[in-house]
Amino acid sequence: MDITLMVNGVSRAVTVDPRMSLLDLLRERLGLIGAKKGCDHGQCGACTVLIDGRRANSCLALAVAMDGSEITTVEGLAHEDELHPLQTAFMEHDAFQCGYCTPGQLCSAAGMLGEPGPSAITDDLLTDPGLTPEEIRERMSGNLCRCGAYVNIVSAIAEVAP
Repeated sequence: MDITLMVNGVSRAVTVDPRMSLLDLLRERLGLIGAKKGCDHGQCGACTVLIDGRRANSCLALAVAMDGSEITTVEGLAHEDELHPLQTAFMEHDAFQCGYCTPGQLCSAAGMLGEPGPSAITDDLLTDPGLTPEEIRERMSGNLCRCGAYVNIVSAIAEVAP
């Protein structure tokens, strides 16, 4: 099937097998290897990208269903030579160790910053709790880091959070 995506600001017309995941399309056909194939079941978050500005596990998204969507991968977070503020904060806080989960963590954090409102742990659903360390941990709970860099990831995100 023929689809067109806007990937990191560039229009990409591709022919895909209807069974192909967005992750496989990005990595194998478009050469964008930032999003990683971790569990391939949507449980680790290593494949997280932004679809129309919202974070999603690209291993669970069918490429064909993304026709017309805007996809942002970790490669698209920076603008030319200027890193995204989250990328800078991750470096300054040493928020990655092996780096395998870092692209998914960065995309998830970028999406999270645009998702105001309560989370599953918010007591008062009528007020915006802000991005406290507890809220950041809850909102990033879909992204696993086996190296254990969580403390530094939370501090890096907190530095950039409004």
